[in-house]
Amino acid sequence: MMYTVYAIYNKIHNKIYIGQTADIKERLSLHNTKKFKGYTANFDGEWRLIYQEETSDRRAALLREKQLKSFRGREFVKKHIPR
Repeated sequence: MMYTVYAIYNKIHNKIYIGQTADIKERLSLHNTKKFKGYTANFDGEWRLIYQEETSDRRAALLREKQLKSFRGREFVKKHIPR
């Protein structure tokens, strides 16, 4: 099963969220309808997909998610924010 590591961006609040999922379309919908409880539910406005990459399994996705949440990883993700 393939997993997607992704970053979404909320322009109104200038916030980034990084996560991983097996179904990116469903997950993005959950973030935008506030059904995915947690960090993203605290902010109004649309969450837009700004970055994604596929991994071969969940373990690889979790590792890559952790890398993207590091300082250097966040700097990499910030380059994908639309201007």
